[in-house]
Amino acid sequence: MVDREITEKDKAKAQGCLDCPVCRRARAKQKGIFYWFVKHVEGGVCPNCKAYERVYGRKAHEPLSSDSA
Repeated sequence: MVDREITEKDKAKAQGCLDCPVCRRARAKQKGIFYWFVKHVEGGVCPNCKAYERVYGRKAHEPLSSDSA
């Protein structure tokens, strides 16, 4: 995989993923129809989800932090 430089456009699109109610709920709940949709469908189609993965290094359905311990 070729590492791309993260641009301001990528950061703006990643912010769109952070603001998306579907992706936000999938990250928060980690179950249900929104989670399934983002994991199996939207992550491969949505440019915001792809930018989120490039900027943050994790899939759009994965939780924001692992501080739950």
